[in-house]
Order: sequence, then structure tokens, then C-alpha cells
Amino acid sequence: MQAGVEGSGRGNRCCWKCSVTQLKKFFWGVAVVLGVCSSWSGSTQLAKLTFKKFDAPFTLTWFATNWNFLFFPLYYIGHVFKSAEKQSPKQRYRECCRFFGDNGLTMKVFFTKAAPFGVLWTLTNYLYLHAIKKINTTDVSVLFCCNKAFVFLLSWIVLRDRFMGVRIVAAILAIAGIVMMTYADGFHSHSVIGIALVVGSASMSALYKVLFKLLLGSAKFGEAALFLSVLSVFNVLFITCIPVILYFTKVEYWSSFDVIPWGNLCGFSILLLTFNILLNFGIAITYPTLISLGIVLSVPVNAIVDHYTSEIVFNSVRVIAIVIIGLGFLLLLLPEEWDVWLMKLLTRLKVRKKEEIPEGNGDIVSGLQSKSRRTRPSMSSFAH
Repeated sequence: MQAGVEGSGRGNRCCWKCSVTQLKKFFWGVAVVLGVCSSWSGSTQLAKLTFKKFDAPFTLTWFATNWNFLFFPLYYIGHVFKSAEKQSPKQRYRECCRFFGDNGLTMKVFFTKAAPFGVLWTLTNYLYLHAIKKINTTDVSVLFCCNKAFVFLLSWIVLRDRFMGVRIVAAILAIAGIVMMTYADGFHSHSVIGIALVVGSASMSALYKVLFKLLLGSAKFGEAALFLSVLSVFNVLFITCIPVILYFTKVEYWSSFDVIPWGNLCGFSILLLTFNILLNFGIAITYPTLISLGIVLSVPVNAIVDHYTSEIVFNSVRVIAIVIIGLGFLLLLLPEEWDVWLMKLLTRLKVRKKEEIPEGNGDIVSGLQSKSRRTRPSMSSFAH
């Protein structure tokens, strides 16, 4: 008995520890969701505000990408505070360089594996920022959610991932939402161009993710931080010439450097850096599904801001398109074995119902038997 009591006590402690751990993970998840939502919607709104004074989306993309260099230093600071076996920056760098191959980060690897992703990163951000100039931030944020549907389609075609009917339905909903969003403004030229730019940005983002998984596989936190810092090095070395050319050709021109709203540029870059940090490293403290929910929640935040700051018209077509794309995004968050879990849940519910019905019938039968036993003596005495 004593051993049984000790065993039950240990079991209760384990259950208590597990529940506390899950509770902490959930609360951290709520904090990460709020951080993702606020940083993504904040960067979108700040970019819209920046373009009123500084009409240079490519220069803004180049400037914000340079801040990616902070990824690896910030990761190393976290490594020093959290890891038991502390390594020097050089040792940690060499260990993370194994992600690129046995020879580490060579010039050949830099141009074959890092450079293509640097181009895709620049295109994704530039097309997104350029779309903000054409259409409102609500439409931009909701249309960018379609990138998850594009990731599934590309993964199914290129990576031969498992076919899931619910994700096909989600992809169809995303495409239908794009068409309805285009129809909401009556197929005007500026809205069609803006929607095409956002869809192009979402496609580049999906291509980036699928190619990363195909060519490089999965990366640990240190390897991902180093890779993103390498992208900023590529941006400085090879993309810098493009803003210079755009400036001298007066495609993106400003009269003097005093006119540039440095506060808006730095604020946008910090918010975008925060968003990417939470998106890439938030999985260490919470569930990936909760992180993705932050992107969806940025849509109503942008809608509220647009309602008070712009002349957006939330007609029935636009609202239905937003709901359809949001529903498709949520369907894509379902795990691969969701149907198995659902069948198990339904089976358990059926078993419980079957167990409850006989127990209820047994109580009724026993009640009738006891009642009949009580009434029989009284009837016999009455007969006598």
C-alpha cells in the first residue's frame, strides 16, 4: 500500500509538472502571438506612413535587409546566457557553418546556396512594400496569407509531400479569395496591379521556403541565424548598387538626406527584424500553430487602422474575400494526422455513450425490481 501511495504521488507530480509546462508554453505562445501580430501589422502601417514622405520601396527593402546582420550576434548572446557549455564566437560560428557543408561557408557555397535566397528575400519584401503603395494595408496583409497555400502546392509538386484534401480545399479558397478581392474594387488598374504585386510577393515567399527545404533541409536555431546574417552580407555586397542606380535615374529620388524620415525607416526595420526573430525562433518556446495565428490576427488590426485612417470601403465582397482567405489559412494550420485524431475522438465519444446507456438502463431495471419486491408483500397480506 505504501508503495502504491508513493507511485500515485509520483504520478501526480509528473502530471502537475506536465500541466505547468504546457500552461507556461501556452502563455508564452499568447505573448509570441501578440508580438507577431503587433510587429507585422506595425511594420505594414509604418511602411504606408513612410511612403508619404519617402517614396522609395526598394531602398527601404535594402535598408531593412541590412538589419538581418544582427541575427547571429543576437543568437550568440542568447547562447551565452542559456547554454551550459559556452563557446567562443569563433567556435560557434564554425559549428554553425557545418550547415553549409563539410567545407563550411566557401565562396562557391555563398554564390550557389546563399545568393539565390538573397534575391528571393529581396523580391518578397520589395513586392510587398510596392503593393502597399497601390492598395490599402488590409488587402495587402490578407492576400499575403495566401503564401501558406502556395507553400502547400509547391511542396506537393516539388517535394512530393503527402496529399491532403483539406489543404487542396484551402488552396481553392485562397484563389477564390484573390479573385473576389480583385472584384471588390471593380477591377481598377491600381487595385489589380497592387493585388498582383502581393500575390507575387506571396509566391516568392513560398518559393523561398520550399527551395530552402529542398536544397538545405532543416536548420537549427544557430544555423538559421547565421544564414539570415549571410543574406544581409549578400545584400550589402551585391544589392547596394541597385538603390544607387534608382537614385541617379530618379526612379527613387529624394532631394537631400535631411528629408529622409530616419525614424520611420529605423522603426520599420526594427519591427520587421522583431517579426522575423519571433517567426524563426518563437518555436523554441511555444507551438508553431500559435505563431502562425499572429499573422492572421494582423488582418483585423490593419482593418481597424484603415477604417480610421483611410477611405477603405468594407463592402460585402471584400468582407467575404477576407473571411474566405482567413478560413483557408486556418485550414492549412491543421496537422497532417488531424483526420486520425478526429476519428479517435469520435470513437471515444461513441464508446462513452454506449457505456452510459446500459448503466442508465441498469438503474431503471434495478429500480423496478426493488419496487416490485416492495409491493408483493403488501398484496399478499391484502389478499389474506
